[in-house]
Amino acid sequence: MDFDGVAALKSDPAAVFVGMVPRLISGWIRRAETIVVMDADVKMEIEGKAPRILIVRLSAIGDCVLTVPLVHALRERIPGAHVSWIVDERSAPLLDGLPGLDELLVIPRRWHRSISSMLRIRRALLQRKFDITLDPQSLTKSGLISLLSGAPKRFCFARPVGRELGPWFGNVRIRPTQQHVVNQALQFMEFLGLQLPSSVKFELPQYPGNDAVLKFASVATGSADNFTIINVGAGWPSKYWSADRFAQVARYLGEHKSMASIVVWHGAERDMAVEVVAQSGGHAHLAPATNLQELATLSRAAYLFIGADTGPLHLASAVGTRCVGLYGPTDPAHCGPYGAKHRTVQPDSSVRLVRMRQTKANIWMQRISVDQVIAACQELLQDADAVAPCSVPLHGLKPSHARCAATASHIGHPPFAKGINP
Repeated sequence: MDFDGVAALKSDPAAVFVGMVPRLISGWIRRAETIVVMDADVKMEIEGKAPRILIVRLSAIGDCVLTVPLVHALRERIPGAHVSWIVDERSAPLLDGLPGLDELLVIPRRWHRSISSMLRIRRALLQRKFDITLDPQSLTKSGLISLLSGAPKRFCFARPVGRELGPWFGNVRIRPTQQHVVNQALQFMEFLGLQLPSSVKFELPQYPGNDAVLKFASVATGSADNFTIINVGAGWPSKYWSADRFAQVARYLGEHKSMASIVVWHGAERDMAVEVVAQSGGHAHLAPATNLQELATLSRAAYLFIGADTGPLHLASAVGTRCVGLYGPTDPAHCGPYGAKHRTVQPDSSVRLVRMRQTKANIWMQRISVDQVIAACQELLQDADAVAPCSVPLHGLKPSHARCAATASHIGHPPFAKGINP
């Protein structure tokens, strides 16, 4: 233990001990857990039955979007099943009204910090008598929700895909053989004894009542659908590209393709968005503040979307917009925009991709050149009539028919919480 550790131990030994517990438990689990691999004798046979299934994907926005095809796959293969999804309130607006879901269960963002909230969640989940939980997140919080559900079969991913204490809370741990997040989630189908779906479908709701953002786009760009969205934001500092480079791309599209750009932003990203607009030579326009449903509506109307590996990129991909994804610290083979109608741009191939979060610099993103991004845009603009549709065929099986659309039920909130209808 270094000097700082000794000083901390002397000043607050209880806090140091509590901080060490998760690491000690996690290390013990890595040594003790057995990993279930794909084997016929561990697969369930539920085709033709009507199980009650809970999908546990609490956040983030992009990961929630990439889990949507699992809902449609389950509905296609077991139309009689009751399929619910539990999510935290930040991502819930995207899933409210999702075809194929019977119920959307919305929990508070900080539910795990309140014993009373956890007890309310457990009570609500036990009342629903789930048979199976599917946890594509496979982290501590999602695993705890699976455990609280009381479901006899709790599917999750084994390490290294499953992390933290997530694999410990599941009792059927699988090792995915696919690389992309979407395909990994669909592998739950195989362990349920089901065929893969005929195609990968996103089919997000239409989100009515967002005409104002479409009117803004039409007035600002002079077109209802021939414009580009540039998203300057990112979830990690290591994923940011620079404002001047986005501006150069917007200027190119305006001068050479007669295509205006709308720059979207969230929260503190507004200053960067303003900078892009200011340097674009009049070819980019600042979007108003948008919520998730408005962003989805705007993206659905756009011809092209440019942004880093973050939620809005995957949202645009899911609603069928051609996307150019900028990938520095993450691997597009794992989490790129799904389908053949998109392009991803990476640093030079000699650069080793690594996971870098809040504390790291964005050196890999800065190795992506303006010319690379413009070239990717040119490919999509030239091949617009030849690219694949949003649904990506897997097998020659008959298509699915979603029969229901979820409405949100709030659980885990304090009684009489403002704006909450349980």
